Amino acid sequence: MKTYSGTYDLEERTATFGENIIGLFKNIKSGTITTPIILQLIRSGTSIGANYMEANGSSSKKDFRNKIYIYM
Repeated sequence: MKTYSGTYDLEERTATFGENIIGLFKNIKSGTITTPIILQLIRSGTSIGANYMEANGSSSKKDFRNKIYIYM
């Protein structure tokens, strides 16, 4: 699990969060009940980085704020 001290940009933080989510579930035994839950948690935990990257590619500050608001 990666951790950082001090300040760093949101892009790095969201990437680290996604990596940590994946690492958290790597050692959990898969089963009929746990597999769909694990997959959904990984999808939702890693999508924040993709959503931020899309918002970050906005054409204006107003567009960025709008996209960030939508994804939250």
